[in-house]
Amino acid sequence: MQGMTVGEAAAQTGWSPRMLRYLEAVELVVPQRTANGYRAYGLLELNQLRSLRELRARFAVELTDVAFAARLERESALRAAVETWLAGTRLSALDWEQRKHERLLAA
Repeated sequence: MQGMTVGEAAAQTGWSPRMLRYLEAVELVVPQRTANGYRAYGLLELNQLRSLRELRARFAVELTDVAFAARLERESALRAAVETWLAGTRLSALDWEQRKHERLLAA
């Protein structure tokens, strides 16, 4: 497999090698692996890294924001829990207490 090492990809994209490893850990940019287990960054990953940098600059978001958004997309249980919580923030205090009591009575 042909590809750039983590150091070469870092030099090409302006990210540090440490940050590239973090991006892989949170599954934002996942390079292929060589037979020996080394990261091999190809054109796809380089383009993802460049567009991620542009996304952060354009919308002033942190990597943790993007990583969380990616998790919401991948994990349906997390997405459902967040949607439930957000729905609760739109309730009045009285509605919140009413729903809390309904859940307690149902248990």
